[in-house]
Amino acid sequence: MNRIIKKVAVLGSGVMGSRIACHFAGIGLQTLLLDIAPTTLTDAEKARNLAPDHPSVKNRIVNDALAAALKSNPSPVYTKDTAKNIRTGNFTDNMKDIADADWIIEVVVERLDIKQQVFAEVEKYRKPGTLISSNTSGIPIHLMAEGRSEDFKRHFCGTHFFNPPRYLRLLEIIPTPATDPAVTDFLLHYGDLYLGKTTVLCKDTPAFIANRVGVYSIMEIFKLVDKLGLTVDDVDALTGPLIGRPKSAIFRTADIVGIDTMIKVARGIADNCPDDEQHSVFTIPAWLEKIAANNWLGDKTGQGFFKKTKGAGGEKEILTLNLQTLEYGPRQKPKGATLEAAKPIEDLATRLKMLMQGTDKAGEFFRQFHYGLFSYIAHRIPEISDELYRVDDAMMAGFGWEIGAFESWDVLGVESTAKKLQEAGYTLPAWVGEMLASGAKSFYKVENGKRLYYDIPSKSYKPLPGGDSFLVLKNFSGQTVWKNSACRCYHLGDGVLGLEWYTKMGTIGGEVVEGIQKSIALAEEKYKGLVIANEGANFSAGANVGMIFMLAIDQEYDELDMAIRLFQQTSMRVRHSAVPVVIAPHGLTLGGSCEFSLHADRVVPAAESYIGLVELGVGLIPGGGGTKEYTLRAADDMHEDEPETITLKNRFLTIATAKVSTSAFEAFETGVLRKGRDIVSLNQGRRIAEAKRSVIELFDEGYVMPAPRKDIKVLGRSALGALYAGVNAMWRGNYATDHDALVARKLAYVMCGGDLSEPTAVSEQYLLDLEREAFLSLCGERKTLERIQSVLKTGRPVRN
Repeated sequence: MNRIIKKVAVLGSGVMGSRIACHFAGIGLQTLLLDIAPTTLTDAEKARNLAPDHPSVKNRIVNDALAAALKSNPSPVYTKDTAKNIRTGNFTDNMKDIADADWIIEVVVERLDIKQQVFAEVEKYRKPGTLISSNTSGIPIHLMAEGRSEDFKRHFCGTHFFNPPRYLRLLEIIPTPATDPAVTDFLLHYGDLYLGKTTVLCKDTPAFIANRVGVYSIMEIFKLVDKLGLTVDDVDALTGPLIGRPKSAIFRTADIVGIDTMIKVARGIADNCPDDEQHSVFTIPAWLEKIAANNWLGDKTGQGFFKKTKGAGGEKEILTLNLQTLEYGPRQKPKGATLEAAKPIEDLATRLKMLMQGTDKAGEFFRQFHYGLFSYIAHRIPEISDELYRVDDAMMAGFGWEIGAFESWDVLGVESTAKKLQEAGYTLPAWVGEMLASGAKSFYKVENGKRLYYDIPSKSYKPLPGGDSFLVLKNFSGQTVWKNSACRCYHLGDGVLGLEWYTKMGTIGGEVVEGIQKSIALAEEKYKGLVIANEGANFSAGANVGMIFMLAIDQEYDELDMAIRLFQQTSMRVRHSAVPVVIAPHGLTLGGSCEFSLHADRVVPAAESYIGLVELGVGLIPGGGGTKEYTLRAADDMHEDEPETITLKNRFLTIATAKVSTSAFEAFETGVLRKGRDIVSLNQGRRIAEAKRSVIELFDEGYVMPAPRKDIKVLGRSALGALYAGVNAMWRGNYATDHDALVARKLAYVMCGGDLSEPTAVSEQYLLDLEREAFLSLCGERKTLERIQSVLKTGRPVRN
């Protein structure tokens, strides 16, 4: 059956329901969002003399929930016009409307009896063959389907989204014994390809996979807090980015999720998993019981493990809870030999090995924590999953772990770590010993650019699912064509090269520029084209402003001029190469990396890409071809039926306000991406493979190198005066500082083509020269240097 999803019905408009509806609407589906009708009138409704059956009253709950979701930060939608795809209603009047839905998702309160009541109503209107699923986070899936028809059961399963649905990539798929395998396969594929999710097949066990392992790891750490005498600040310093976990670490995460929610899940596991060998770990510590009794539940109640207050001077201050006295005090910065030694180590694998060797309290914490975790995940196979990679996928996509638990075990050495943890009193299931005895010494390995996992039933290695749809650049290290200390260029197969760089925050310096130039040259020699991507937390935060700062401070303007020329030449090399160059960014794609993207033959960004020219934030204009390219695009997009200055003004404002798109979809609106050329990959893991396919497609179509443009219409004085007037108005209204106004005038001068007496056709090189001259002149401004220095200190652009 060729199943096509055109319309989705979401039943329940709470925090999860409204945001799930937004996510479906965001990919272009017509979405029906329903909730209960209120039973009482509000004072405002009474004042308006509205009857209980008035549509605005009956839909108040769902409309208010959707409005709150759309206003929330971070936004649940890719673009502002997403809401037009959502229609609201109530269970009383609109349950009949689910009849034309292709997928019905239940997201009501976590009570089995209420869910069963909703499903009884659903069955009255649902057409046979329609998918039906529940977003429950822990109620047994098979219990919800009891009493339903055979067709309902065949098309029913659990679909557990994580909050917020747009940003957390995990979607757990939990079939029942009655679920048609074709339905399960469809949801696994659809969630991956169309919703951008890491779809993980789970067994119908308490808390499924991610919450089972995630809550265990949190509760285990709570036990170690008491055992080793650790503080809240200690633990969050040890369990965040230091070990490849989110900045929120353990206690801050608990505050965000809700301490009551965490306790509820832990108790649910304890109650429903009596045979769990670590059952005692899920016992709630006395101090945690007291915190819950005090209603200190985290962000939802204003205080939990942390509390925001105002100091004597009115400044914001974050206090930390002392778990012994239950009193709040100033945050303390943890120190220790192991912690200090690990901080300078950028490579996670190297850092983990060093942390496990620590001889202080931190080292002991890392050993006990990892030994407990490794023992626990090994015992969960095959209880919660038959395949070990699914556990890692769930933890990375649902809890934001940089690498999964089994992969961490690989890093530390499976055999040696297994021996040490058993010596420390932890246990392992028989399959681990059998694996090691067979000669298999790791859970994962790479062969011919493909990643394999150890399959326990067959006692052999098998390729990870997805095949060529998921390319991981580091898996091609055996096919390295060229490298320097910042970059590697690989042969990705099929005549396509792939370039990645691994600088801090993906910053672009001389070696990255060299890598791009060299990789294009190599591709032109004997390959079809080049993909530029990387797998850091972000694609790139832009050019290395530290280098710019040092050259400007030392007044090395000739060297600075050469550096800017080289950056511009590299952007133009991306544009004017003999083979297609496709860039596949993700996350932050700012400044220089945005400029490179503007010049690529095609951009294949992840949906969660935040792209923009942000140079104005440090008192500069885009100097690597970005200003030129926006001017060129403004000229190409001018329409006869509107003033020529309108398009130019819009492009000018995008740069002048350092506008960054909140998604790849919004980047089409800001002019960075082009419709009909660039392709958004909803699943970040698919973007590199899609970029490779694009290179091959462009090559096979008979790619021809674009000729340098000499026909760019610039407006000269006719537009320059208008832009200057706008800048002056912002300055007079105190919306811009003196320096802001100076930079904006420089930008306007370049984008208008200079002080030309009439509209003129100019070349790309003409605009690049103007751009470079303006950039260099601003590098000599004291205020620019102050702003760059602030960025170097704080990592954040400032506007003052």
